[in-house]
Amino acid sequence: MAHETRSPSRVKNMLNPRSSKTLLVVMVIYALYTILPLAWLLFSSTKTQGGLFSSFGLWFADDFAFFDNLVATFTYRDGIFLRWFGNTLLYVVVGAGGATLLATLAGYGLAKFKFPGRRAVFAVVLGAVAVPGTALAVPTFLLFSELGLTNTPWAVIIPSLISPFGMYLMWVFAADSVPTEILEAARIDGAGEFRTFFTISIRLLAPGIVTVALFTVVATWNNYFLPLIMLSDPAWYPLTVGLNQWSAQAIGAGSQPIYNLVIMGSLLTIIPIVIAFLLLQRFWQSGLAAGSVKQ
Repeated sequence: MAHETRSPSRVKNMLNPRSSKTLLVVMVIYALYTILPLAWLLFSSTKTQGGLFSSFGLWFADDFAFFDNLVATFTYRDGIFLRWFGNTLLYVVVGAGGATLLATLAGYGLAKFKFPGRRAVFAVVLGAVAVPGTALAVPTFLLFSELGLTNTPWAVIIPSLISPFGMYLMWVFAADSVPTEILEAARIDGAGEFRTFFTISIRLLAPGIVTVALFTVVATWNNYFLPLIMLSDPAWYPLTVGLNQWSAQAIGAGSQPIYNLVIMGSLLTIIPIVIAFLLLQRFWQSGLAAGSVKQ
C-alpha cells in the first residue's frame, strides 16, 4: 500500500494550528499576571514611605532607599523580624520536615504492604484531602487549648506534621516507582524492611519526596490562619502573622504606617522559597529522566 504523501505546507499547518496563537496569547497573559506582582514588589522595596504613594508602582522613585529599608526592617522593634524569621524556619524544619517523613513512610507502607482495612484507610485519606484546613482550625484550637499547648510552638508544629495530600501523593508514587521484585529480592537476601527502605526504596522515591517536601514547606511557610488563632505572643509569630501585624499599624487612631518595611519584609519572605525551589528542581528533572527510560 502506498504511503500518503503530505505537502510541506500541510505538515506545517498540522504542526502549527491556529489554536497555538491563542495558546501563546494565554501564556503571555499568564506570565504577565505572574511577573507583574513580583516586579511591583521589587520596585516598591526601593522606595521610602512617601515614595510608595508619589511614584509609579512599576518603576523606581527619585530616592533609592533599598538598603535603608533593609536595615530598618532588621532593626525595627529590636529586630523582631529576625525572631519571626527564626520562628518560621523552626516551623518549617520541624513541621514540614516531619510531615514529609511521615507522609513518605505512610505512603510507602500503604503502597507496598497489604493488610486488612487498606481500602478504608484509602477512603479516609481521600476524605481528609477534601477537607480544607480552615475548617479544622477551630476544633484544633479547642483541642490544644484543653491540652494547654496554645501560644506555644507546638500549637503550630504538631498540626503541620499531618499532610493527607502528601501521604496520598507518596502512596501513588511509591506504587509505581518501587518495583515489588526488588523488595522481594532484598528480602530473600536477608535484608530487613527498614534496611530495604533506607538503602533501596528511598533512592527510588527521591523525586516524590522532594515534591512532597516542597508542598509541605510552602504550605508551612505561608501558613497564616492557624498561627493567627493559636498564638497571642508576638515572640512566637511566624513571618506571615508578624508582617500582617505591621500592616495593621496603619489602621485606627494614632496609626503608624510602615508600608515600606512591610514590603521589604515580604520580599525577604519569598526569597527562601525561591531558593529552595531552584535547588530542588533538579531532583524533579532527574526523576522524570529516569522514568522516561524505564521499560
